[in-house]
Amino acid sequence: MQLNTITNQTIALAGIAQAAALVQQLAVKGSCDQDAFEACVSSLLKIDSDSVIDVYGSLGALTLGINQLNVQMVGLKIPNPEQARYSASLVFLENQLSSRKDLLQIINTGIVKAQSQSEHFGPLHDNVLANFSEIYQNTISTLQPRIMVNGNPDYLSRNETANKIRTCLLAGIRSAILWRQCGGTRWKFLFYRKKIQAELQELLNQI
Repeated sequence: MQLNTITNQTIALAGIAQAAALVQQLAVKGSCDQDAFEACVSSLLKIDSDSVIDVYGSLGALTLGINQLNVQMVGLKIPNPEQARYSASLVFLENQLSSRKDLLQIINTGIVKAQSQSEHFGPLHDNVLANFSEIYQNTISTLQPRIMVNGNPDYLSRNETANKIRTCLLAGIRSAILWRQCGGTRWKFLFYRKKIQAELQELLNQI
């Protein structure tokens, strides 16, 4: 499988954007796009896949992320700075994580446990999401700077919502890993903007 393509890089970026959008939805409204959330969970449970899009289940499952990334990249002014901050933070933290074999081992062990839980309870069960939340707290949350999520305190204080937010952030890290594996770099994002935008239009036409 050829990973290093602009298509795969754009799909991975859309995965990051989708995770960031879901975090904002959950923090502000207490609920989120269920299909998009399910795709994030799917990406965490899929360790080995035949293709980059298979990580998320289907291209349609990334509709939210593709649309959000497309909106964020049009024009000079960023329309949603909060989402952009979450996305940039995820990429930055993944770069730190890549050199931490101890944390990567904790994540791997936790994912194997989540796969077993998913088979027994279903992928969106509270136990599975609580496990993902714990993985995030024991690994990504120990890196600096920590991602500060802004939103409605009533929603943020709810354990169920907090678990979903951490699950989405962990899925964002998963997509950031995929972005790097596909040859994505900060410089490519800066210098290949037009190519990425053109690819986003192609992907939108396929949905």
